[in-house]
Amino acid sequence: MVSSKTNSMNKEQKQEVIEALKSKFSQYSNFYITDTESLSVAQVTNLRRHCFDKQVEMKVAKNTLIKKALESLDNEKYTGVYDSLHKVTALMFSESPKDPAVIISSFRKEQNGDKPVLKAAFLNGDIFVGDNQLINLTKIKTKNELIGEVIGLLMSPIQRVIGALQNRPETAAAPEAKAEETAPEAKAAEAPKAEEAPKAEESGKPADDAEKAPEA
Repeated sequence: MVSSKTNSMNKEQKQEVIEALKSKFSQYSNFYITDTESLSVAQVTNLRRHCFDKQVEMKVAKNTLIKKALESLDNEKYTGVYDSLHKVTALMFSESPKDPAVIISSFRKEQNGDKPVLKAAFLNGDIFVGDNQLINLTKIKTKNELIGEVIGLLMSPIQRVIGALQNRPETAAAPEAKAEETAPEAKAAEAPKAEEAPKAEESGKPADDAEKAPEA
């Protein structure tokens, strides 16, 4: 009876683990499958701390349970990672596609070792298999980084236009000043013409008187 009861508990515990894994796989669109074999308890604890600082969730689970969780969600979708489920497996769940890669890389340098080993990474539906993918994964652009680059590209021509507009009044000021300087000269030139009109009228009066003289 005791043995039967123990076996039943084990099944329940396994199912609980499967359900918990299913929840995580559904929650995150990015996860890494790593091999933490040969790491000491202290090293694993340190690795978890690195993950916590980057808001990456790390979970160690049996490969068979991981596979069952994935199969129950979408067998075809996750087929490409099944061959990577061997040895000791630690899963890293992250909102960022590159943070786990950065954690693994920095942890290796800190420990002067080659663990944990990247077995596979599932990133928004794309699968990367093998530890040789790690360097490339650390160079992935995050969504915020891509948005920042796009904004930078869009702002660059706008800034050039704004700069041109800011410089334009300085170059336009000179012609306006010249126009103001020539205006008084034009008015001055027109003034004498207006004064000449009365002279013409005065010179015309003697002529009229001369014509009238013979009649007298």
